[in-house]
Amino acid sequence: MNAPQDPDTLREPLSAVDHAWLRMDEPSNLMIINGVLVMDEPVSFERVRALIRRRLLPIPRFRQHIIHVDGDPYWEEDPELELDHHIHRMEMPRPGDDNVLREIISSLMSEPLDPKRPLWSFHLLENYKGSGCVFVGRLHHCIGDGMALLLVLLSLTDVEKGGGGDVDLDELDSPFTDLFRQPPHGSEAARQLAERIMPDGIRLMQQSAEAFRSMGTVVTGVASISAFSRLVLRLPDPSTIYKGPLGIPKRVAWSEPIAVDDVKEVGRALHGTINDVLLSAMTGGLRRYLGSRGEKANGLNFRAAMPVNLRSLDDMADLGNQFGLIFLSLPVGIADPVERLAELHRRTLALKRSAEPVVVYAILKLLGVVPLAVQRMVVSLFAAKTTAVMTNVPGPRE
Repeated sequence: MNAPQDPDTLREPLSAVDHAWLRMDEPSNLMIINGVLVMDEPVSFERVRALIRRRLLPIPRFRQHIIHVDGDPYWEEDPELELDHHIHRMEMPRPGDDNVLREIISSLMSEPLDPKRPLWSFHLLENYKGSGCVFVGRLHHCIGDGMALLLVLLSLTDVEKGGGGDVDLDELDSPFTDLFRQPPHGSEAARQLAERIMPDGIRLMQQSAEAFRSMGTVVTGVASISAFSRLVLRLPDPSTIYKGPLGIPKRVAWSEPIAVDDVKEVGRALHGTINDVLLSAMTGGLRRYLGSRGEKANGLNFRAAMPVNLRSLDDMADLGNQFGLIFLSLPVGIADPVERLAELHRRTLALKRSAEPVVVYAILKLLGVVPLAVQRMVVSLFAAKTTAVMTNVPGPRE
């Protein structure tokens, strides 16, 4: 007979950065990444269950919950894992339109995940606009960052059209799933697929990872101390209607679709990036909202925290969080959109060339090991210097 395995050998400590994200979770500010996929046609709930069992559960993190031993957090296989706890279906109330969808997603975003179970859930919302459905994924930030979780969700999709309900799901797999198995089964097929369907994302990962490695070897202590000093010594953001205590209920909203080619054309004409154009548009929206509420915006600047990827595709297997942050000062006070875009481009470029993302990543690692009271104090310090959070994760072209 085989000797029983020691439970300690089946446990894996949370990384310091992932522990920091876990401890930042609170009712008024849940550390949960929410994704919404809208489909024109209905999808079988049983097929969704089978797909998740086949493609998601081989990834260890999605079978594990978090336990605490002597105060330290560990990943451990959940002996009571049941898909029914994590996959839910709901028929949308009539008329099943975007207003109804916004109400449902707002409600979901206000609900925490069960801390005793693996920290993820999926909701299939049926009868969307009469004939479609909506797939809502909720994954805790301590499992992974945006780039890693994007690839996890892509592992649930078929590359080629035609995987009908009569196809045996045991015969279907995704190269993306192989990135996250332990040990990984090999990443070459996943890399080729990723380069085909999301070249922008792969390019971003390669550039960021190279910059991270370079910065880790050539950034001097003086540069790091300088970036840290700027972070700490920055004055708090000005008081506006965007600052205030957080509430538990959340509201979600989205715009009508905007063609990516149109955004690219504007960027080319104004010598900016897609991010520059979208950031300028968002900053203009914040300015207009201030005006509609009777607040003055001229000369106003406040900061948005923005993630900067620091991982390569080869580092996906362990999931987790590998990104820094920059704190971008938004020129809300500039009325002219062309001038505003040019100023945003200048500010963003200067920050991305600095040591700030790497320094913030180091701070996050430190926050995962200091006492909770110290972490909360540091988080409050940075929250006072920031008004908004903005993010961009390049998605697939197909």
